[in-house]
Amino acid sequence: MTLIDHLPVLAVIVPLLAAPLCVLIDRARPAWLIALAASWLSFGAAILLLLQVTQSGTISYHLGGWPPPWGIEYRIDLLSAYVLLIVTAIAAVVMVFAWHSVESEIPSERIARFYAALLLAFAGLAGITTTGDAFNVFVFLEISSLASYAIISMGRDRRALNAAFQYLMMGTIGATFILIGIGFLYMMTGTLNMQDLAALLPEVSDTRTVRAGFAFLTVGIGLKLALFPLHLWLPNAYAYAPSTVTAFLAATATKVAVYALLRVLLDVFGVEFSLQAMPLNLILMVLGLVGIVSASLVAVFQDDIKRMLAYSSVAQIGYMVLGIGLANTTGVTAAILHVFNHALMKGALFLALGAIAYRLGTATLRDFAGLGRRMPWTMAAIVIGGLSLIGVPPTAGFISKWYLVLGTLEQGLWPVTLLVLFGSLLALIYVWKLVEAAYFKPAPANAPAVAEAPLSMLIPVWLLVGANVYFGIHTDISVGVASQAATQLMGAGG
Repeated sequence: MTLIDHLPVLAVIVPLLAAPLCVLIDRARPAWLIALAASWLSFGAAILLLLQVTQSGTISYHLGGWPPPWGIEYRIDLLSAYVLLIVTAIAAVVMVFAWHSVESEIPSERIARFYAALLLAFAGLAGITTTGDAFNVFVFLEISSLASYAIISMGRDRRALNAAFQYLMMGTIGATFILIGIGFLYMMTGTLNMQDLAALLPEVSDTRTVRAGFAFLTVGIGLKLALFPLHLWLPNAYAYAPSTVTAFLAATATKVAVYALLRVLLDVFGVEFSLQAMPLNLILMVLGLVGIVSASLVAVFQDDIKRMLAYSSVAQIGYMVLGIGLANTTGVTAAILHVFNHALMKGALFLALGAIAYRLGTATLRDFAGLGRRMPWTMAAIVIGGLSLIGVPPTAGFISKWYLVLGTLEQGLWPVTLLVLFGSLLALIYVWKLVEAAYFKPAPANAPAVAEAPLSMLIPVWLLVGANVYFGIHTDISVGVASQAATQLMGAGG
């Protein structure tokens, strides 16, 4: 076997092995270089995996040579390769940005351990997307969650500890629900392999045990997903975590949870059971719409910009969940597409905020006064990221909202279409608040002179901003893969 044959496991094991190496070396610069190398190697593996899957179909990798369902299988299909590419790409870009940002926000004696925890969070998220084993999903989820609690708590604001504790409480409940759900399914089928589960569940789908397992899994993943009204941990976690952590988690963690929801609902249980026999499509649509409107309204009234964007994330998760709830291929395409596009826009916005926090120490609406002239490149990135968030052409955000609108119109749901557009209008209001402060308000008289962010921070920000525009114009890759993955999922389930 060549190295290429081991790519599914390499994408996960490289950051997993790099994490303890950071702790052993225990020096800031070498730890950062190890994290940087590990993330870029994983990114390279993810690119090769996506190319391999598009050319030759699903990859099944047997750990230790044991065939499934006895052995553990890593299964890479189009959807998992797509989400793995998002996670590794964001990790690679964020690690470049991290050097200056982490140095300014984390005490020097903790930096090496910070990178170790960040790599563990990354490895856990990559593992969730690659494994074909239901119990392994739980194991990787716990690896990423435990590491996330640690890196959130390292924020310089004392409230970061409280935010991490709140996330820990909610995350533990979510993980327990997921484990109970997996246990119920194992009880009825005697297997943990997802493909095996998908084949065996239809025979026992009328039992109360399977229905209870389905409910536990949906609520557990909903908690990890920050689905309204289970989102209460997210605003504080994003607002008080170090800038690097906020950018990484906002662009990856909830996206991987959406992937897990798609995998469980459409692949394991199937469309007929999940979205037709059970009334989940209606529940997801209602919760998605309430999340879009309520979280966007709260975002409008925020002064802390990280908090504003955190509530905006809850609203954007609403769009993805709404797409799944529409229960048609166009809606699911929109959800998968928005996973990709939202990672690009939120990654760009939170990294740009990190650059502002690096120069000013904080990022409130008051700090933005006159910033358009003092940090022109950083503010330009925020404006373009904001336009993508609203869904203005030719940005990536427009493409996913366009597909979502098409999905609602296919179902004849005009009121839902109007609410989606209303959500974009609310996004316009809170993004405009930033633009108005930065470009139309003078800097305070006593404001210190502020230099533009360092190049090592600006390059990652603009890579993501460029991707927002590129994938808004050239939609072949993103839309092509998303629609193909959606067709596979809807076909597998129904």
